Amino acid sequence: MLKFHDDTQVGVIGLNDIIAEIYSEDREATDETAEEIMKRLEEKRNYIPSSERARKEYAYALLNEYRKYLKDRSDSCR
Repeated sequence: MLKFHDDTQVGVIGLNDIIAEIYSEDREATDETAEEIMKRLEEKRNYIPSSERARKEYAYALLNEYRKYLKDRSDSCR
């Protein structure tokens, strides 16, 4: 589930796998990384609206998820 700033949640196919792949590529949490995640999600037939505003909201939510993933990995290494 992908959670947006207004508490809206959207089911996303393959998000956990994609985030793990991105992590294994040693990517930082940047706008470019969010775009890459969205590209991979679209390849898995997830719908992401094409409007600039919606894409920015998705990017923000995806970066939050990726940052959580990075933090979890960092905490588990301690």
